[in-house]
Amino acid sequence: MKKHPVSRRAASWAALVGFLSFTVAMSHAAVVHVAPGGNDSAEGTRAAPLRSVPAALKKARASGRPASILLADGRYELDETLKFEPADSGLTLAASPGTRAVISGGRRITGWVQDPARPALWRVTLPEVREGAWYFHQMFVDGQRTQRARTPNAEFFRTTNRLGTNTAIELHFKPGDVSPTWASLPDARLIMLMKWTDLQVPIRSVDTTRNIAILPGGPRPYWMDEKNARYWVENVPDALDAVGEWYLDRATGVLSFLAPAGVDPNRAIVVAPRLKGLLEVVGDATTKKAVEGLNFRGLVFSETDYAVQPDGVISPQAAVPVAGALKVVNATGGMFENCVFENLGGYALELGQGAQQWTVSGCEIRGSGAGGIRIGEPNERQPDAFAACRGHRILDNHLHQLGRIFAPAVGIIVFQSGQNHIAHNEINDLYYTAISVGWNWGYQETPCRENLIEFNHLHHIGQGRLSDMGGIYTLGIQKGTVLRNNLIHDVTSYDYGGWGLYPDEGSTGILLESNVVFHCKSSGFHQHYGRENTVRNNIFAFNVENQLMRTRDEDHTSFFFTNNIVYFDTGRLLGSSWKNNRFVIDQNVYFDARAGLDATKMDFAGGTWEQWRARGHDSNSVIADPLFVDAAKRDFRLKPESPAFKLGFQAPDVRTVGPRPVAAANTTPHEAR
Repeated sequence: MKKHPVSRRAASWAALVGFLSFTVAMSHAAVVHVAPGGNDSAEGTRAAPLRSVPAALKKARASGRPASILLADGRYELDETLKFEPADSGLTLAASPGTRAVISGGRRITGWVQDPARPALWRVTLPEVREGAWYFHQMFVDGQRTQRARTPNAEFFRTTNRLGTNTAIELHFKPGDVSPTWASLPDARLIMLMKWTDLQVPIRSVDTTRNIAILPGGPRPYWMDEKNARYWVENVPDALDAVGEWYLDRATGVLSFLAPAGVDPNRAIVVAPRLKGLLEVVGDATTKKAVEGLNFRGLVFSETDYAVQPDGVISPQAAVPVAGALKVVNATGGMFENCVFENLGGYALELGQGAQQWTVSGCEIRGSGAGGIRIGEPNERQPDAFAACRGHRILDNHLHQLGRIFAPAVGIIVFQSGQNHIAHNEINDLYYTAISVGWNWGYQETPCRENLIEFNHLHHIGQGRLSDMGGIYTLGIQKGTVLRNNLIHDVTSYDYGGWGLYPDEGSTGILLESNVVFHCKSSGFHQHYGRENTVRNNIFAFNVENQLMRTRDEDHTSFFFTNNIVYFDTGRLLGSSWKNNRFVIDQNVYFDARAGLDATKMDFAGGTWEQWRARGHDSNSVIADPLFVDAAKRDFRLKPESPAFKLGFQAPDVRTVGPRPVAAANTTPHEAR
């Protein structure tokens, strides 16, 4: 059995917290003990623990006083989602000190039979599937997500024309790529990547004369058009041809698995999810009674599925239709501390309507089908005080291996929510934006304001899978929002749009300062359109195609770009449109390592340095080597004699980006304002 233990940092903290929680609970609250070998008819003491979490929750409620539920080492497979109500306020659910307590929405699958004619092929019949009581879309072997039968096994099919725009989507395919038999399989899924999103839909019919497959979801939105779009097909029996793949036949209940060499599924831990949601915290919106002060500590939340509609999923952006496996609604002052969220089908955690002042700290989120954390609701633009989602602290977490099912998912996304503090997180290894703030296109007032995004390490984003993404991406008016001291690098899009800092449509009133951004495919900074953002004291270095981009000319000041360092050796300094002069740009240091100090070799939006300054820009800026300590090794500290200091530049402090050690995280938090 291959275990995936909590990180050493999280484990030590979980042990400390567990010990303190146990000590406090013994003296001030009811304590209920749970162990996999327990008995739900027992007393719930350490000597006579209960067996299941639902039984412990029932006993804790019956105590009539604040309670702590402590889970011993082991797996706790749920039959239904755990639900917490206002009466559960003050409850703590935690792992006992030094243990790995896993709350799972899955079930272990045993009873595999090897095919004598094909030793790598194993099968098991699941009566619940055949009877219609269970169907799943994921399978995990020794803690790793396995691939549902796919064709092609590597790379992609390519469309031969734009998607048709009739009542259904018309997909034009190359002869032989799409089989007519797939249209008769209700669980077959065609998955297509397009620009910043995807579609995952069944195949309604296939015309091999015209080489057109009909898909649900039409008429397709204009933004879905992409030439030679990439797609593949999953969960068809003839695609079960590569080691590690599996196929589930709904009609017969037979699960087939092509096991890797040396893997016996009867000895390995093979788990399929039964639940889509592990945990719901839901207050009463009618009486405006919130759930208060719930605490979850040191737990592992694992193995859930994702919801599938008959017509599949077409996401407009950010995998927004995909819910969280753990959901908080109308609840205040709670905490997820030093928990692990692994192998969940959708987003891991959703802080929804009426969720206020929750803390998520010291956690690890890995292997999500979608993204990490959703904050707020997409459409709740005018919530009352009870329904507002605000004031959360997302601190010192590591989010990685995201978007494994839904590629457009975001690491942390903030919808209609304000006053959140997102700091000292590391987000990496995902296919779309790391942090997204705002859900409003254009200039309208919203609750998304005064968010502080700082000291995050965001890297290896996009990885050539999708387009139009950013390390940090913003939308709409966001008065008081600050993006500072973040380290962003290696943002790689499939086509256009691999940006570091990306204020998109209508982004307004945002301060972007003291960030270090490098190795972004399209540019380090790009503002599509917006108003009066301030971009100051940043380092943009070694971005590939452009260093800075501005797309739309509008009749107001786009941004104030001052006291920045821009250093590059490929591509252009200024990309897209800089025509109407409605921006303020000055007191910057520019250096093209190819040109050195020769200003005549640098291009400023199609003009020379002198012509650019004659337009009123960069009157006090310089072309000079900023004197990094070691640019070749991406050490962007500045030598004392750097010319940037003469212009008032203050070196960004990125020494403490990413998760901090426990002591620092709990004793020296950065103030939100």
